[in-house]
Amino acid sequence: MKVAVIGGGSSYTPELVNGFLERIGHFPLRELWLMDLSQERLDIVGRFAQRMVAVKGAPFSVHLTTDQREAVRGANYVTTQLRVGGMAARRGDEYLGQRHGLIGQETTGVGGMAKALRTIPVILKIAQDMQALAPGALLVNFTNPAGLVTEALNRYAPGVPAVGVCNGPITTKIRLLEGLEQRQGRKIGPEQAELDGLGLNHLSWYRGLKVEDREMWPDIFEAYLAEQRGKSHPTWDVRTLEALGMIPNSYLQYFYYTDRKLAEQQKWPPSRAEQVMSIEADLLRQYAELDRTEPPAGLMKRGGAYYSTVATQLLNAHYNDLGETHTVNARQAGTVPGWPEDWVLEMPCRVDRKGIQPLPAEPLPPVCFGLLAEVKAYELLTVEAAVHGDRDAAYQALLAHPLGPAADGIQAVLDDLLETNRAYLPQFAK
Repeated sequence: MKVAVIGGGSSYTPELVNGFLERIGHFPLRELWLMDLSQERLDIVGRFAQRMVAVKGAPFSVHLTTDQREAVRGANYVTTQLRVGGMAARRGDEYLGQRHGLIGQETTGVGGMAKALRTIPVILKIAQDMQALAPGALLVNFTNPAGLVTEALNRYAPGVPAVGVCNGPITTKIRLLEGLEQRQGRKIGPEQAELDGLGLNHLSWYRGLKVEDREMWPDIFEAYLAEQRGKSHPTWDVRTLEALGMIPNSYLQYFYYTDRKLAEQQKWPPSRAEQVMSIEADLLRQYAELDRTEPPAGLMKRGGAYYSTVATQLLNAHYNDLGETHTVNARQAGTVPGWPEDWVLEMPCRVDRKGIQPLPAEPLPPVCFGLLAEVKAYELLTVEAAVHGDRDAAYQALLAHPLGPAADGIQAVLDDLLETNRAYLPQFAK
């Protein structure tokens, strides 16, 4: 079996390698190909990955390359964890929002749009190479904005099986289970529980959690309300939670408490990108230590907790035909009554050898659907803008987005976005 990782020089890669090492008895990986455009990062991260595997008896080989087609050729699975423009581009996205009085964030608002415009053409080229060199291989995308990228794959690379993955749902599940374990005095493994959530990536709501087919949500939700009441600075207004009866994904803070988030931005620097740049510099120095064979503890500061768990469990469930339920981004295909069948949603799906199969789900109430529909309209317009270099579609995307600028400020924001990212947006050059 061959797995190709596009963006293999990422600081996340050692965690992914550990995930494969832990599952080698069930997931018979033989070749792991790490591809990255940065030879420097590939040398540091890739050689560290090779040492990690060697110390475990070399159950699979680790290949390093800057050639995307070489990495993809003959792969059974291709994972994407790339960042077009690197961390400097993420910092640019954040400050683009700040200087226009808007949310500046990696996946949400104008920053998320800039990232999508840079990323979608690159991911579609990977899908094109897969269709030619690895037909039938599953593309597992971790690159943000994960749901929007998966929407583009669904519409412009329909011949390539693809799924978008985020660590948000599993992180939520594990944290809710930890509280349940304390109250019940027993250990509950994540594999024993199924989280019920629905929405878009970074715009979803959680409304149920079953443990061994028993619904535990009433207890979990009441405990969550009590936790929020006990905080001096709660994440959510308790009345909002009571009205919803659900727990929002943390990114909904940007929509529910926009003024609070804008005020936090005024304290920059450092922005989150600048914090991560410092963390990554430390990680890369440690990865370069020739006697190091285990990821450093500081990796958890990078973000993306449980990344390797999400990635390797999904591939393992697919390869071994396990029929597990995973919360991922996929075309809903009519499983949510009354919603457009071609929408990509973040929702529970059955994962087996047949692929990624969305499970039937009750639609969200109007209080959630209204916001979701606005953001989905923005996503669809952004896909068209990214694929065709369509400035009108990009303008309309900003007009549709609830966190976008006022209509008379859109052109200035769009001009700034395109100029700031000119080197990575050749589709708009015309």
